[in-house]
Amino acid sequence: MTAGLAGLEQAGLRFDVGVPAPGAATITLDRSQRRNAMTPRMWHGLAAVGQALPPEVRVVVVQGAGPSFSAGIDLRLFTPDGVPGESVASAADPGFEEWIASVQAGFTWLRDPGIVSVAAVRGHAIGAGFQLALSCDLRVLAEDAQLCMKEPALGLVPDLTGTKPLVDIVGLPRALELCLTGRNVGAAEAAQLGLAELVVPGPDLDAAVADLVAALLTVEPAVARATKNLLQQAPGNDTDQQAAAERRAQAALQQARLAGESRSP
Repeated sequence: MTAGLAGLEQAGLRFDVGVPAPGAATITLDRSQRRNAMTPRMWHGLAAVGQALPPEVRVVVVQGAGPSFSAGIDLRLFTPDGVPGESVASAADPGFEEWIASVQAGFTWLRDPGIVSVAAVRGHAIGAGFQLALSCDLRVLAEDAQLCMKEPALGLVPDLTGTKPLVDIVGLPRALELCLTGRNVGAAEAAQLGLAELVVPGPDLDAAVADLVAALLTVEPAVARATKNLLQQAPGNDTDQQAAAERRAQAALQQARLAGESRSP
C-alpha cells in the first residue's frame, strides 16, 4: 500500500499501482454490496489517492467492483440512521462550502495534466458516479452502461465538479435536459453525445481499457503532460490565444529537451 493510504479499504476503495500496466494505476470503488454507492469517506479517500499518487503513474483507471460503476451517493446518508462511521456536513454549518470543497478534491485531481484518467464504466453510473466518470479525461463504456444525473431529483444540484465537463461535452441545452429530467442515458446514446470515447461488449471492457492504457503510455511523459495542458486551455481561448499557447508549449518542451541533452554524458 502506498504511504498515506492505509485507510482506503475502510473507505470502500482499492488502489493498485502497476495495473493494468507499469506506469498505470487502478482505483476500484469497492462497495459492490451497495452498488458502489459513495460516501464522504470514499470521496476523501479519492482525494488522498490524488495526493499520494506515485510519480511513476501516468495513467489512472477508475472502475467499480461488480456489475455497477456507482449508484451515486449512498441514500442512507439522508435517513435518521445514516451510514455507520459517516457524517455529512450541515448547510447550517458556516464551513459547509469548505466541506464541499474537501470532497470535490476527490474528483478534481483526475484532470491534472500529469496524468490521463480513464473511467471504465459498466452498469449504472448515477449522480456522483456519473460525475466521477465525467471527471476523467476519457470514458470507456460497456454496452450495459447507464448514465444519469440524479441530483436535482433529490433536491440537490450536481456539486462534485460534473457540471462543467457535462456542458463542455454535450452543450448547455442537452445538459439542462439531462439534469432536470434525470433520465438514463444508455451507452449508445452516450457515444452519440460524446460522453463515451468507446463502447464495447461487457466481457471486453477490461481488455479494451488495457489496450487504451497501453496506447496512452507509448507517448513520452513530458509530451503527454504538455499536450493535455495545452488542450485544456483551448475551450477558454480564441484562435490567436490558443496559437500563442501552442508556441509557448512547444518552446518550453523543446528547450527542456535540449537542456536535458546538454546534461547527458
